[in-house]
Amino acid sequence: MKQILCAIFLSLLSYTGVHAQTPYYQGKTIKLIPGFPAGVAYDLYARLTAPYLVKHIPGKPEIIVQNMPGAGSMIAANYLYTVAKPDGLTIGSILPTLYFDQLIGRKEVQFDWGKFTWIGSSDRSNHLLYMRADSPYKTIHDVLKAAEPPKCGSTGTGATGYYLPKLIEEALGTKFTVVTGYPGGADIDLAAERGEIQCRALTIAAFHSREPYHTWRKNGFVRILLQTGKKPDSRLPDAPTLANLMNEFKTPEASRRLATAVLAGGDFGRPMVAPPGTGVEQVKILREAYRKALSDPELLAEAKKKGLDIDPTPGDELETLAKEVTLQPPQIVERMKKMLEK
Repeated sequence: MKQILCAIFLSLLSYTGVHAQTPYYQGKTIKLIPGFPAGVAYDLYARLTAPYLVKHIPGKPEIIVQNMPGAGSMIAANYLYTVAKPDGLTIGSILPTLYFDQLIGRKEVQFDWGKFTWIGSSDRSNHLLYMRADSPYKTIHDVLKAAEPPKCGSTGTGATGYYLPKLIEEALGTKFTVVTGYPGGADIDLAAERGEIQCRALTIAAFHSREPYHTWRKNGFVRILLQTGKKPDSRLPDAPTLANLMNEFKTPEASRRLATAVLAGGDFGRPMVAPPGTGVEQVKILREAYRKALSDPELLAEAKKKGLDIDPTPGDELETLAKEVTLQPPQIVERMKKMLEK
């Protein structure tokens, strides 16, 4: 009898030990939600990363990508924050500047930017403003002198396409008419080709990653009026930086501080987040897997082939930055409200 009980005990002990060692993600499926239409740069980065992310997660889970476009990724951000379970099985790619909408108190915001679980970012994003080359706006000085403001397109108020023209207005005194509501970047580019709009702001990386930009650069369809960043991107040596233009235009210090707060969004790059309250162990696993994915030689080779820049930022740095950017002084918040008012 004692031998039987001992055998049962050892069997149970062995069973418990095997299951204790089973990785959390084994046999599970991760859902990755890009808050953008398929084919835009944010979606391309998310889909590039997905297979390499699960490759480096113990247990090798499955991963599915489900696009949730709308309102400049606001719909996806609200879903991740209020609906998705904090079990480490749902992550998403959202705009790096949605904190604008929180700061100025937009009613559609259902999240606290600083409380997202930050997984990491694949690159840092400086931006540019393109203008149809056949438009009368050859330089930013032409925009300043224009009787009729050029029309730029954007998905929503948290997107680069909206806030960069508005920031240029604040910093340089120009005027733009920004048309919002486009489902995605491809729709804005089509509008530019049709002549509905003349300009759009987007990341420099996106402008060098896909069509129609490869063709546009070859046939001179657009010109670059300016770029953000402390120094010119090597691919845009002739486009002036906003910083240099602010020096030329003698931009007041208050507007320069506003520019600093707004352009901090570029440091978030293309952030990958999970719902608030995601378990500590799951966060540790996801962050480590994301870090390994973005240094995987196969991913880097694929990114180079597709023209996608990789300049990672770890999740803990994004977490700190997220808390910092939401602590702006009242005067900056008021300036931002004025800048972003519809």
